[in-house]
Amino acid sequence: MSIVRRALQAAVLLFATVALAGCNLLVLNPAGDIAARQGQLIIVSTVLMLIVIVPVIALTLLFAWRYRASNRSATYKPDWDHSTQLELVIWGVPLLIIIALGAITWISTHLLDPFRPLDRISAGRPVPADVKPLEIQVVALDWKWLFVYPEEGIATVNEIAVPVDRPVHFRITSSSVMNTFYVPALAGMIYGMPGMESELNAVINEAGVYDGFSANYSGAGFSHMRFKFHGMSDADYARWLNDVRAGGDALTRAAYLELEKPSEREPVRHFARVDNGLFDAVLNRCVDMDRLCMNQMMAIDATGGLGLAGLQPLATPRRGDPRLGAYVSAKVCSVNDAVPQSLSGSIVGMKAP
Repeated sequence: MSIVRRALQAAVLLFATVALAGCNLLVLNPAGDIAARQGQLIIVSTVLMLIVIVPVIALTLLFAWRYRASNRSATYKPDWDHSTQLELVIWGVPLLIIIALGAITWISTHLLDPFRPLDRISAGRPVPADVKPLEIQVVALDWKWLFVYPEEGIATVNEIAVPVDRPVHFRITSSSVMNTFYVPALAGMIYGMPGMESELNAVINEAGVYDGFSANYSGAGFSHMRFKFHGMSDADYARWLNDVRAGGDALTRAAYLELEKPSEREPVRHFARVDNGLFDAVLNRCVDMDRLCMNQMMAIDATGGLGLAGLQPLATPRRGDPRLGAYVSAKVCSVNDAVPQSLSGSIVGMKAP
């Protein structure tokens, strides 16, 4: 029976080894420079921590075996309580590891800051002085992703395409709840929150199709909130742009208000034209022209606010996602008698964009 048991154990171990050999640890083998540097940071941190973990595990097993009850030859010292050499090892080694981890974390926090413009495309390849980052505006919707290319005047749903070796600047926000923009092959996850803007600077170094998704639970359709990230050559990217412009509809404000309504398993969609300033309107939560923009409300608050009179313009949404609740009407910025006399001069001429 022992021979059979050992044979089964060996077979299971061999099967597990073969199965794991086919795994692609994308986080540690990414196609983007930022993700590669983050992967290296994970490896270095793990190795430093293993300097303590491996000896502790090994010594635990050794002590348990050597000082077992049946080992009569083990040294017995009931009065032992101190060793200077042992104390130096116990406290000195972890202290040195913490100092090393702290230094690495401090340096990496600044070098890999997602808001920091890229200074290199990959190891030994600085960003050319004449290369301008491609800007992509990202909006997390329920439960799909909207990507706006302001320079190209197009937009897509659940699909991104970028040229290989060109820096990309992402501006990220959300329409209703907090989500996380995450392409493991590109860079770490970045949160998108309603009314707030996050940024990510990254680059993809190898052509291919990579998975992107939300890494923060956001409701019933979260599991299918995925998209494809395409790294393309310059020629393929130009053809992709032409295809989008040729076969897409227009993403107007009215079309966006329909798009932001919750939906699941949304297919890839292309928009050949996009209304100017749409992302800023999403960010300030005033795509609906009847709404007062958030930055306008902050401007009014900075001058003293509207007091109780500010409650009068509250309205209920008639378009878009009804879960967003009541909003401040844009009439606050266009009707003179809707604000105190002392504030009218500071907000005159303001209108919802």
